[in-house]
Amino acid sequence: MQKAFMLLGVAVVLFTACSSEKEKKTEEAKYPVTNPLVVDTVLTKEYVADIHSLQNVEIRARVKGFIETIYIDEGKTVKAGQVIFAIASNEYQQELTKAKALLKSAIAEAKQAELDVKNVQLMLDKNVVSKTELEMAQSKLEAANAKVEEAKSNEAEATLNLSYTQIKAPFDGIINRIPNKVGSLIDEGTLLTTISNNKEVYAYFNVSEREYLDFISNKENNHNNEVNLVLANNQLYPFKGQIETVEGEFDKATGNIAFRAKFENPNEILKHGSSGKILLKTELKNALIIPQKSTFEVQENTCVYTVDSNGKVKMNKIIPKYRINTIYVIESGITTNDKVLFEGIQLVSEGDQIVPQVTSPSEAYKAL
Repeated sequence: MQKAFMLLGVAVVLFTACSSEKEKKTEEAKYPVTNPLVVDTVLTKEYVADIHSLQNVEIRARVKGFIETIYIDEGKTVKAGQVIFAIASNEYQQELTKAKALLKSAIAEAKQAELDVKNVQLMLDKNVVSKTELEMAQSKLEAANAKVEEAKSNEAEATLNLSYTQIKAPFDGIINRIPNKVGSLIDEGTLLTTISNNKEVYAYFNVSEREYLDFISNKENNHNNEVNLVLANNQLYPFKGQIETVEGEFDKATGNIAFRAKFENPNEILKHGSSGKILLKTELKNALIIPQKSTFEVQENTCVYTVDSNGKVKMNKIIPKYRINTIYVIESGITTNDKVLFEGIQLVSEGDQIVPQVTSPSEAYKAL
């Protein structure tokens, strides 16, 4: 019995010693804290972009007929004015020949009517005919001249229709899909192909109203509106672009507004309809930053632990404005005078007493 009491006493002493040691370690636990830092930094944001050629137009038939010749192939480069399609022209050649013949006939009739007027005028001067005869002759001359003008118009139309059988490239570019082949019967307005001028391209991307206002307010610091483009394979496009214009209204459905950037495309890597991501950099002056690892979420709120002069831990709700890699740019909630718990946020709770180990901002942020 005495031996049992002795063992129990030893156990109590050991438990008390361990508890005291644990409390001592807890009381002596040191946690690194640091101040928020004010810096000038650069914010890079990504936006999904749609790529459009500088010029991309449909080539459509202006007249009906059979495709007689296709002078180019899909994907080939053409020059402005180069003939790319020919439509069978026999019918339109005949129409032109007919129009020319009718014009000659109308001119002959007009000349005859003009002679008639002169003859009637001579007879009127000799009082052989009445003035009414002269007026009738002049009316016939006017009608004959009107027929000449109509015949000229028909000839011009026939000439134009004949020229439409030769379809030419409107500008230098690349020919795209050709849906109809040689021998196909096409109607007026049938799509023959499209042509793209890819020497330069437009990249359209949408930004929110807040981001638009931030861009406008920082316009002077945005490197002359320069942007970068990341291609679909995540490679950086080698040429920088310039933001040229912003649309005039916000999309009511999305609340976004469209920007347009222009990129050089000398190697024609970019094609009409391709996609990518625009990287828009904005300089931030006097930005208040803290490490992202110093923050935690509580009911959808972002919070940090601050430590007062007595080493007491307090939870503060903050509002991050931007996230840049491993740091947050803070809009409100803390100041540069606050001591923010830099590491160990999982080991403490609000109201805990700790020993703050102050780390200079330059030391705390250099590894981020």
